[in-house]
Amino acid sequence: MGTKARSLVDHLESLPDPRSMRGQRHLLLDIILIAVLAVLCGADSWEDIHRFAKSQEAWLRTFLSLPNGVPSADTINRVFILLDPKAFTECFLSWVRDVRKKVPGDVVALDGKTLRASLAAGKSALHMVSAWSSANHMVLGQCAVNEKSNEITAIPALLKVLDLKGCIVTIDAMGCQKGIAKGIVAKKADYLLAVKGNQERLHKAIKVCFERLDANLADTAHGSAESLESRRGRHERRRVTTLDAVEQLPEDILLEWPKLETITRIHSESLRDGKPALEERFYITTLPMTQAEAIGSAARHHWGIENKLHWVLDVAFREDANRTRKGSGPECSAVLRHIVLNLLRQDPNPMGSIKFRRMQAAMSPDYRMAALLGFPHYGETTSI
Repeated sequence: MGTKARSLVDHLESLPDPRSMRGQRHLLLDIILIAVLAVLCGADSWEDIHRFAKSQEAWLRTFLSLPNGVPSADTINRVFILLDPKAFTECFLSWVRDVRKKVPGDVVALDGKTLRASLAAGKSALHMVSAWSSANHMVLGQCAVNEKSNEITAIPALLKVLDLKGCIVTIDAMGCQKGIAKGIVAKKADYLLAVKGNQERLHKAIKVCFERLDANLADTAHGSAESLESRRGRHERRRVTTLDAVEQLPEDILLEWPKLETITRIHSESLRDGKPALEERFYITTLPMTQAEAIGSAARHHWGIENKLHWVLDVAFREDANRTRKGSGPECSAVLRHIVLNLLRQDPNPMGSIKFRRMQAAMSPDYRMAALLGFPHYGETTSI
């Protein structure tokens, strides 16, 4: 860890300019940094980004070139339409590798989200699969789903670019695929995959195993853990039961799933607004049967990608209302929002929600600059 991590600005300097040199009036890095800072301060449209830049032009000139003043909203939009999303994503990935703290056992959740307002005539809405680190509270990477495909093809592509050694990768039932499990193991990571009817033979076999356990048909060794959670009027008790997959599953099924160690049932009993609700979920994992508590914890942490990423993007960033539709605009805009969310999540002394932090950035030039640089010495560093 002897070398100092580079800031986001350092990584963005390598982004190739998609425009022809003729007639260029604004530097690419200026445009990208204006967009990052504006979204950091609450801008949700290209016009908002332009207005932010106009209002803060004197401040921006203290560290940006701006040879021909502030770019128009159309110019900023056009640049994001033309940007190579792969190159932009690679800048994002290289920056995340620099700032991410490697935590053994970090739960990395993979899940997809549709950008609803990106739907256009003759073109499907963009669907992005993202990876969320529960230990770092940040997006580790993302991959757009091909218009004529689904998450099953996008997940392996995302796995290839992530550093997952020592992590626990969690995916819902859509991603419970043999090839995906193999890809996770190849990255020297553990997996916890939800099992439903799309893997019919596996699902039925797991249910039979737990039915035998419940009926006490054999003195079967198993692991267990229990937790109780109460928040916002919802009370939930979870019981995690684990069985040795090698002993319980038929050999032909077992051999299909690389390094499969444990089958798991999580039984949830909750009280929501005074009404009882029961749920039973099944999983396969490379974690040993004796780690029932860790398995239950990883299953709970998986929902962080919904609560701390997808929900925040919709509520704090109004992502579902963003009508960017042309070219690479939707995908590059999604990466832009991930960048800003990661910047705000790095605040070592966060006060309030992400929405509040965006407001704080809008009010305080020192705060927004500290966020851009990863909060190295908040209150001391005011230039790049």
